[in-house]
Amino acid sequence: MQWYYSKNGTQLGPVEQGELISKMASGEVAPGDLVWREGMVDWQPSAQVNELVALMPVSQAQPMGTPMAGSPYAPPTAGGAMPYSGEVIPNYLWQSIVVTILCCWPFGIPAIIYAAKVEGLKSRGDIAGARAASASAKTWCWVSFGLGLGIILIYVVMIGAGVMSSSSRSNF
Repeated sequence: MQWYYSKNGTQLGPVEQGELISKMASGEVAPGDLVWREGMVDWQPSAQVNELVALMPVSQAQPMGTPMAGSPYAPPTAGGAMPYSGEVIPNYLWQSIVVTILCCWPFGIPAIIYAAKVEGLKSRGDIAGARAASASAKTWCWVSFGLGLGIILIYVVMIGAGVMSSSSRSNF
């Protein structure tokens, strides 16, 4: 199990649980230093994390006074990016697939590519990139839809003109 800890305002880790316990036992990680692992809601003082205190030698485990309210640290994420805030950013994936199949595939392909990027960018914390990819996917969906509709309308007009010209020839 990978743990992160803070020391003098600096986030350190990841370290294995055994290494963190030995750092706690040696005093390198003080009872008031904050620790976090995946699955925890927030950072907590090391002396208040039961699974760590239970593994400490009895002589080393020290109870903490008042718990710290909140934490100045956010859980670590890949690349140091902030975790996704929950903002709804549509990916337009199903719309991209539909316009690619039914309308105009050359312009539907970029829509699918941009739509596929949205979730990955959100998970890495690149919200601005996710918004841009979403907007590009939407734009390419509309371009594909508009061109497909235009081609269908031109086809219908040409068919109608062909029918009218053949019927007008038969009247003469």
